[in-house]
Amino acid sequence: MAKIVFKELTSNQNVLFPVSLSEKIAPNHPVRVVNSVVDALDISCLLWAYKGGGTSSYHPRMMLKVLFYAYLNNIYSCRKIEKALQENIHFMWLSGNSTPDFRTIMISVANV
Repeated sequence: MAKIVFKELTSNQNVLFPVSLSEKIAPNHPVRVVNSVVDALDISCLLWAYKGGGTSSYHPRMMLKVLFYAYLNNIYSCRKIEKALQENIHFMWLSGNSTPDFRTIMISVANV
């Protein structure tokens, strides 16, 4: 019987140069379309909901990108969107690794 050989498991391996999330996403992936479309939108009508002062807010353009992409993928639950922002590479890329919690996402949905 032949000896079974496996590739080495390297889940804890450090890398010299971290991989960019953008490099992991195909150039023609729908997440890039959502990003381009929202970047081209005039979102000045959304800015009325922001009072200013206090702690900084997540950018409304980023929140809109996340919501559009979530809805495109049939994700409507704010808790599921929060989980996707923590685990899904496409959501991480859209949000710039920002991780708003489900309450913040819910407020953004109400303001859109």
